[in-house]
Amino acid sequence: MGKLILIAGENGSGKSRYAEELISQTEGDRFYIATMEPCTEDNRRRVEKHRLQRAGLGFQTLELPTDVGKAPVTADSVVLLEDVSNLWGNSSVEKHRSVEQVLGDIRQLQSRCGLLVCVTIDGLSPNGYDEETAAYIDGLNTLNLQLYNLSRIAVRMTPGGPRWEKGSIHDLA
Repeated sequence: MGKLILIAGENGSGKSRYAEELISQTEGDRFYIATMEPCTEDNRRRVEKHRLQRAGLGFQTLELPTDVGKAPVTADSVVLLEDVSNLWGNSSVEKHRSVEQVLGDIRQLQSRCGLLVCVTIDGLSPNGYDEETAAYIDGLNTLNLQLYNLSRIAVRMTPGGPRWEKGSIHDLA
């Protein structure tokens, strides 16, 4: 089973860039699993921003909005899962999967690579949202907590920069 790193934070907090910086310190084949299905102009801009951001870092991009456990990665590879919140939305809405099923899919991916770095949005509250959105947020919060518990390293992106909540940089080796 590969190591798991969880990087969480609000939208625009620098989670992805920080994940890429961590991965740049590792060796092995690098895979970027893109889970966003760009259906708006804002989504398309975000996808392009991330493509430019990771240019030259040696990633092979795999576009998998669901079923990440089936990704064609190598046993000693470093995989960036970008991101859990999109994966959860795609899997729960389109495929009617539960938190346990999505977690199982992520765990299957983790078992097939050397290092899995999961980026996710956190800090969302379901209060004040319609039933469907509140259910999405509750599921994401549950999934994030389970990934935190399974992770060797957990980093929260704050306005002051990354805050290591679990593990250390030495755990990358």
